[in-house]
Amino acid sequence: MAARRCHCHPAALLLVLAALAAAFGPDGSSPRPGVGAPGSAVRLQESDPGVVKAVRFAEERYNRGSNAATIRRVIRVLSATKQLVKGVKYRITVEIGNTMCKKNSQLGVSDGCAFTSEPQKLKMEVCVFEVWDVPWQSKSTLVKQKCQPAVPPKEPRKMASVPLSVSEPSQESLELLTLFKEFMEKHNRTYSSQEETEKRLRIFKQNLKTAQTLQSLEQGTAEYGVTKFSDLTEDEFRMSYLNPLLSQWALQRPLKPAARPRDPAPASWDWRDHGAVGPIKNQGMCGSCWAFSVIGNIEGQWFLKRGSLLSLSEQELVDCDRLDQACGGGLPSNAYEAIENLGGVETETDYSYTGHKQHCSFSSGKVAVYINSSVELAKDESEIAAWLAENGPVSAALNAFAMQFYRKGVSHPLKIFCNPWMIDHAVLLVGFGERKGVPFWAIKNSWGEDYGEQGYYYLYRGNGLCGINRMCSSAVIN
Repeated sequence: MAARRCHCHPAALLLVLAALAAAFGPDGSSPRPGVGAPGSAVRLQESDPGVVKAVRFAEERYNRGSNAATIRRVIRVLSATKQLVKGVKYRITVEIGNTMCKKNSQLGVSDGCAFTSEPQKLKMEVCVFEVWDVPWQSKSTLVKQKCQPAVPPKEPRKMASVPLSVSEPSQESLELLTLFKEFMEKHNRTYSSQEETEKRLRIFKQNLKTAQTLQSLEQGTAEYGVTKFSDLTEDEFRMSYLNPLLSQWALQRPLKPAARPRDPAPASWDWRDHGAVGPIKNQGMCGSCWAFSVIGNIEGQWFLKRGSLLSLSEQELVDCDRLDQACGGGLPSNAYEAIENLGGVETETDYSYTGHKQHCSFSSGKVAVYINSSVELAKDESEIAAWLAENGPVSAALNAFAMQFYRKGVSHPLKIFCNPWMIDHAVLLVGFGERKGVPFWAIKNSWGEDYGEQGYYYLYRGNGLCGINRMCSSAVIN
């Protein structure tokens, strides 16, 4: 359950923070490890003995299969989780680099191997390893290994609102508490007890580390840091704001292919400049992004065919679409069919948004917009851009992992953090172009104007990043 939101009295807040300062160690460390539901993945610290063992095992197996002339070692652990599945499955994300030790018969005994002092020879990679450990059989297995080069940023960048490392641990702890206090005040947070507040601070601290990792490995111009989602775990964020059904490819209803665009895409295009995009909306703590994506597309299509930009009802789909699961998620292909079956869409004014499922109150007499059918676009991004410029904003979906901590700029996370097959959020493509030579998609989101750049997310365009090209579609209005 995500945190409640209400006004917090400054004096009470200071008392809570004073208690937290006592409850946490001088380095801001957690007083007790986190736990999760049985079978769920639990985040671990780098120093956890199981993580240390899994890292050494993965490192040894990596070197055994590597063609490198020297032994390569883990530079740092970026993240680690464990899951109980007939043993323990560790998933660790690490940075790996070259040492000065040549490979020999003692492969795997690498503790004494120093890293090369020449940065260009370090050849850093980011790797994800999954190690399955069965303690009662004294058996470990490397079940997954995926690595890619770690591309250093072109210019040194600082992440806004994240404390820098300092020599005195107490100063670091103070900065953490100050940041958390500012976060609580800005986003109007209060929690039910000191225990809950301590829990949220631990999550906040871990999320700062995740944002720092994204920033240090960012290949675009994005800035990551503290956002209004910084006190939510990854699972809470996913359950409250994302849409797990989007990755269920077998559930998707096939759509007719869209006609190919007549002309190549221009260098840039933005439907906001042509009146086809309405104001940013807010889905709240409801996984109804699929409804906002489809309704945004229909608003644009109606404007282009009829010359009138109407704000249409997402709540109608949440309540009346029997093919989808309301705040539990849905698919754009189902939403188009539901609208055709209902006979159209009411306006936002006539059927306003509540952010939770309620009794279907659709009235055919209040239909403001109808659609005739729906189409699926090709997966080539140049063709998607050309189609968008000719035909209007496009319903799309993507892997939203990096979006939880996005603040501004053109986001280009490593693919290893943004699996294109793990799509979990529906959005609206409204335009494209370049910023200082970096190609981007302009994406209308549904998390309010206080998210990203006035409610918009900008994503690198050109290589199917985060699966943005895999589920593009549009309603058809004759």
